[in-house]
Amino acid sequence: MLDKNKKKNFTGATKYVLDDELAQIVNISTALEMPLLLKGEPGTGKTMLAHAVAENLKMPLLILNVKSSMKLVEALYQYDTLTRLNDSRFGDSKRDVSNIENYIKMGKIGQAFTADERTVLLIDEIDKADTDFQDDMLDVLDQMQFDIIEIDKTMSAKNRPVIIITSNAKKDLSDPFLGRCNFHHIAFPDPKMMKKIINVHFPDINNELMDNAVSTFYRLREIESIEKRPATRELINWIRALENDPDFKPKKLAKGDVPFLGVLFKKSQDYVRAAGNVTRRRVF
Repeated sequence: MLDKNKKKNFTGATKYVLDDELAQIVNISTALEMPLLLKGEPGTGKTMLAHAVAENLKMPLLILNVKSSMKLVEALYQYDTLTRLNDSRFGDSKRDVSNIENYIKMGKIGQAFTADERTVLLIDEIDKADTDFQDDMLDVLDQMQFDIIEIDKTMSAKNRPVIIITSNAKKDLSDPFLGRCNFHHIAFPDPKMMKKIINVHFPDINNELMDNAVSTFYRLREIESIEKRPATRELINWIRALENDPDFKPKKLAKGDVPFLGVLFKKSQDYVRAAGNVTRRRVF
């Protein structure tokens, strides 16, 4: 099964616009069985790439959402001591309480290792974790095994998953971590690429609406002091809102009339700055 999956090349997915360089690094990482580290600002499609790879290669997708307080063992497995205690107290469980293995539940990495078929494992926002978590996790992914201390058992991967790791570059990653991954920076789409993305989501979109929406979107992204710039997801939702407004006309955008700013800007101070910019353009 593993050899069969290795021969497959990632060629894109129904809702993901792929450039040649990104396709190449995905396929090289899969062939070399190395984790692919993706960096880029939020909204550049890092997380969606894992969904696209899973769809295209017809593999299950497992997602580990990294938290700042997370310990590596949580991503590997959990020993449910509370349930075992309750089962032993009340004696109405169908499980054998003397067998600790009955109370071991696999975390996302553990699930990827124990799956009967090869999976895509997305480790999302690794920069939230501390350095020890990052380096220890890559040790596990290198060795493709980990120990369950409570039952003195080593879990070895049945199939090596396709591993995609994302980072929003909020915190530097260690040199050992970087050295054990392939790397790709996903730049924010330029207007030409953004129009391709929009056409995938809105194949019948009015060209005037697309042109005016895209030019307005990039202008709003350039407003000074914006903390959270609108990303591709916000643009798609904004276009959806515009299309569903029966009173909206595309030419309004060219005249500086920008409705539904709250779809693009989610922080109060950003919304106020954007609204002020829109008002000034209307006046002048």
